[in-house]
Amino acid sequence: MDRSAVKILLLDDEPFILKLHAHMLRDLGFSTIDAFERGDGALLHLDQGHVPDLILLDLSMPWMDGIEFLKHLVTRAYGGRLILVSGEDIRLLQTAERLVRAHGIHILGHLAKPIKPLGLAGLLAEWEKNTSFTPRPAERIFGPDEVRHAILGGEILNYYQPKVTLLTGEVQGVECLARWQHPEHGLIEPRRFIGVAETHHLIDDLTRVTLRLALEDMKAMEALGLDLHIAINLSMSTLRSVEFVDFAASEVARASVSPQDVVFEVTESQIMRDVRGPLEVLTRLRLMRFSLSIDDFGTGYSSLSQLRDIPFDELKIDQTFVHRAAHEPTARAIYDASLSLAKTLGLRSVAEGVEDQADWDLVHASGCDVAQGYLIARPMPISAFPAWVLDWRDRSRLAFGYE
Repeated sequence: MDRSAVKILLLDDEPFILKLHAHMLRDLGFSTIDAFERGDGALLHLDQGHVPDLILLDLSMPWMDGIEFLKHLVTRAYGGRLILVSGEDIRLLQTAERLVRAHGIHILGHLAKPIKPLGLAGLLAEWEKNTSFTPRPAERIFGPDEVRHAILGGEILNYYQPKVTLLTGEVQGVECLARWQHPEHGLIEPRRFIGVAETHHLIDDLTRVTLRLALEDMKAMEALGLDLHIAINLSMSTLRSVEFVDFAASEVARASVSPQDVVFEVTESQIMRDVRGPLEVLTRLRLMRFSLSIDDFGTGYSSLSQLRDIPFDELKIDQTFVHRAAHEPTARAIYDASLSLAKTLGLRSVAEGVEDQADWDLVHASGCDVAQGYLIARPMPISAFPAWVLDWRDRSRLAFGYE
């Protein structure tokens, strides 16, 4: 990155702060800097074609505060990066950061006033490391006929993200994640076709294909001496399909797989307005000895009632309460409460989003049962799994002291 060519916009109602921030940036090698004391002036600058690569935005300003300025950025489809700056309390900064992400604007993080040069340098260095400044091509939108053809034509494959037992470091299981191997466009991420499948009533067919492939891969791993659980995500549509229970039972019997080794994950944010169908499906699955997991716990609206009404075996603590919980008191409080609830109810606890050493140390020390996240491994095809297991056994011995 040529720092002198990076265009930066500073917005703060205090002239001294603007000069201070500009001085810090110049010391770091950034020289193309525009500074404004009012949001309307900054917006006029944008409308004149001066679109910055980065904006340092003060939240608390008269005339137009940072949240109102953010709305204007959204309407202008701002594609650069943002750093929030404020003297407000840390929880308000974290809330504002989540709002920015919800609007689809890339945020590097937040800084408390007075900004410390080291903190600013750290955010900019992380941005520089992960930025190529190469424009990304617009993602192609796939239609329902194309997705249907992929499902029926054998273009769907599974990737697997490992889950490890924190007590021993052993690989406990995998979460199954669908991918689309497109003959022309290559590997397609699920966010580009799952929504289409759900909207056009194709998600049940996709779930069935995913389950069948997972069972086949499970037998292949078993032949290599890997005895693993597999976790499959169920959509709300599948939870209303009574026929799915019989399909799942017949598939595990055909594959000679024990139902106890198959975990069906139900996203907790799926609100069950009419619970009769989902309760019937989930209860029958448990009667057939399948395991049930409540996923993304803490992000929905009916967490406790679902734990009361549905016979779950496992509680997955959402990654927003795991990653960085060691440094964020609010996230840590929700993580601790979720883990305590899982222990009290006798549920296996899984921490999602374990991405760095601090996350690992937290979930390990707190007595969580299972960890999952990028620190352990990203999702991978079945062909890469045996080699990863050998590497993990070596790495876990060296990094975490497992025997």
